[in-house]
Amino acid sequence: MTILKKTLVFTFAITITAELTAQTLFTYGATAVSKEEFLKAYNKNNAGQPGTPQSYRDYLDLYTKFKIKVKAAKDLRLDTLSSQKAELQGFKSQVAESYMNDDATTNRLVMEAFERGQKEIHLAHIIIPLSTDANTEELAAANTKIMSAYDRLAKGESFESVAVAASSDPSVQTNKGDIGFITALSLSYELENLAYSTAPGQYSKPYKSKSGYHIFKNLGERKASGRIRAAQILLAFTPDATEVQKQQKKKLADSLYKVIQAGGDFKTLAAQFSNDNLSYQSGGEMMEFGIGKYEPVFENAAFALAKDGDVSNPVLSSFGYHIIRRLEYKPAQDTLSEGRDKDALKQLVFQSDRMEAAKKAQLVKIREQIGFKKGVYNEAAFWRVTDTLMLGRPLPQITGLNSNTVLFTFRDKKVALKDWQDHLAQVRNTRNSISRKAMFQEFSDLKVLDYYREHLEEYNKDFAFQLSEFKEGNLLFEVMQRKIWDKAAADSIGLRKYFDKYKAKYKWEASADAIIFTFSNPELAMQMRSRIDSNWKAWNTLSETSDGNMQADSARFELSQIPVPDRTNFQPGLLTANTKNENDNSVSYSYIIRMYPANEQRTFAAARGFVINDYQAFLEENWIKELEKKYPVKINEAVLKTL
Repeated sequence: MTILKKTLVFTFAITITAELTAQTLFTYGATAVSKEEFLKAYNKNNAGQPGTPQSYRDYLDLYTKFKIKVKAAKDLRLDTLSSQKAELQGFKSQVAESYMNDDATTNRLVMEAFERGQKEIHLAHIIIPLSTDANTEELAAANTKIMSAYDRLAKGESFESVAVAASSDPSVQTNKGDIGFITALSLSYELENLAYSTAPGQYSKPYKSKSGYHIFKNLGERKASGRIRAAQILLAFTPDATEVQKQQKKKLADSLYKVIQAGGDFKTLAAQFSNDNLSYQSGGEMMEFGIGKYEPVFENAAFALAKDGDVSNPVLSSFGYHIIRRLEYKPAQDTLSEGRDKDALKQLVFQSDRMEAAKKAQLVKIREQIGFKKGVYNEAAFWRVTDTLMLGRPLPQITGLNSNTVLFTFRDKKVALKDWQDHLAQVRNTRNSISRKAMFQEFSDLKVLDYYREHLEEYNKDFAFQLSEFKEGNLLFEVMQRKIWDKAAADSIGLRKYFDKYKAKYKWEASADAIIFTFSNPELAMQMRSRIDSNWKAWNTLSETSDGNMQADSARFELSQIPVPDRTNFQPGLLTANTKNENDNSVSYSYIIRMYPANEQRTFAAARGFVINDYQAFLEENWIKELEKKYPVKINEAVLKTL
């Protein structure tokens, strides 16, 4: 290597080292903590409040003390305790699923749904349906029908006439294939993709979905209509309704509409007459909806209502007659801002079949991340073995294949034929409707996701941070329990010495011997006032015979601890006024037995709780001084200033 090359390499190494060092905010002992880690902890524990030089420094003091305590716990090997491992694994299992989704893909799908939702497509449809278990002959027959329809369109025949002749849509004779307007999240994701990739005035090529073969025609587009909250009264037709019965429904609908126009209560009429079992009990109120959710005639009538509170004329759909009342209209938004609106759309995306597409894309990414590799084996022999196992028979003897044959690997994991055999034993009777190759794909996907989930902290920084935070929090609790809390509570001699040394600060404020009564409801509180006032000494008997509806606590209380209205004039024999607990509607009042002036000395027994708290703080302070000597903390002031 030339001198010039050596110099360049050396300079580059120094630069990289300096950059890494520059991002270290502090060290304790030999351990470095980065600026990024500190900021993550600061932002999480300060509720998003903007930082100031003083707030950063104050939190840094807490954080360094936290880190050296956790270091002490690790040096004591508390992280090897079975209880610590079990809690960590339980937490990992609990939260891992929320980190399994690929945020980039999810955000892309959310934005795609929003952008598509800016317009609505007037759609016509030809469908040749297929059952999920269609055989080869049925597939071929359906394919022939859809291609015949496509050829007729290509020769210039109108979409309407081809739809009427070829489509198996039950409504095609009346709608001529016109299914109205759709928008994002109206259809399955694969059919939505087909609709949004078809230009206005054009029809698509035949497309095979899970439900059958499709041809779409884009009849035109318009701006999004927004969303609406509405209530309805539905006068539904029975499946075998005659024309006479339908006319009777119409007459009733017209009568109800007139009653509403004259001031009749919509909610009452919905509860009395509506056949919509999902909404009649709530005054006919429906879930918020947009275009593409219901039949076009219903949606057109709902969105045609000019203002909130307006009621439509009776509307005829295939279900019956609807009277629709507009409750609230929400116009379409031009931008998707962070917050409630984006969260609501994200929730809709999560609930849709879009996430299947996201999961497939993520699986491809995960396979690359974990180094998925297919094993080397005879595939024809493997499928013969699979067929035998599907019948519940033992693993056959085939040259080159045995229970240890590796089917695929990723990093340090091998998945063998025995794993596939065990999987088939569990699922073969429940997965009859899918092919063996699809079943094997499910199996490999399952193994990939299981491995990724188990090693998630290696691939997801946010999850790794949360896992580390939980682990360190648990270790802190464990080491504080051992070093401080239990030690302080058990050290009776140390507590007594501490009390004797600082006795002067353990004094009573103005106080009283009192009984605090709490009642489950105001009525009982009023009933018991006279009985308590006339014979307060029976308080214990009254409490014990109240079936838990009355609680009583007798002790010496500082006046600030007694629940009373402001400006209460405390004196012996006083039964204080009622105070209501708004959280549970309970009521409290107190009986004052004896008064004490301020600044009386507390006994050790009366001060014990305060002494334990202070003694714990004393022990912790001394322990931290020891830890700071053992693990010296050095703060990089230059990096601290950059916060």
